[in-house]
Amino acid sequence: MHRLISRVSSSHLLLAAAIALVAGSFAPANAAPIHYRAALNGASESPANASPGVGNVEVTVDPVANTMQIAASFSGLLGTTSACHIHAPTAVALTGTAGVATTTPAFAGFPLGVTSGSYNNTLDMTQSTSYNASFITAHGGTTAGAEAFLFQAIADGKAYFNLHSSIVPGGEIRGFLQPFDPTPTANSTWARVKSLYH
Repeated sequence: MHRLISRVSSSHLLLAAAIALVAGSFAPANAAPIHYRAALNGASESPANASPGVGNVEVTVDPVANTMQIAASFSGLLGTTSACHIHAPTAVALTGTAGVATTTPAFAGFPLGVTSGSYNNTLDMTQSTSYNASFITAHGGTTAGAEAFLFQAIADGKAYFNLHSSIVPGGEIRGFLQPFDPTPTANSTWARVKSLYH
């Protein structure tokens, strides 16, 4: 009887392990999109400048769908917009400069020639038009290689969103992309609001 119990237990454990292994092989790695954001200002430029311009950007990368959504707004620039893109990778996280990774001079449809505006677009990262050609060349010559390298640079804090203008052509406002959770916190949920009235 003791042998039967230990054989059944071992069989069950083996079966459970096999099911877990098979189930795990069908689950995509990092299936959920990853969210990043940055506050844009002149003090974050390299070198820093005294621009009164400010802005915000949210970048959502989805390595399974091969997309990158960019939602940005900005105002108060000294000059009019002349270029806007993501630079990567810097040598050290959250500091320094790097070459342009994405389309030049600006993302398709980005408002140029203005001092304030907004932008929201999703890029197909399998398309070469989503990158600076030299970035693709430097990372294996394929969009797959460029995408993997760019997404890793963003995850490592070595990528920044840069908005260039006619007055500050090297970049008037910028910010390093940092991860964040877009899920509302308990303090801003409807349940919290309702609790104030009970």
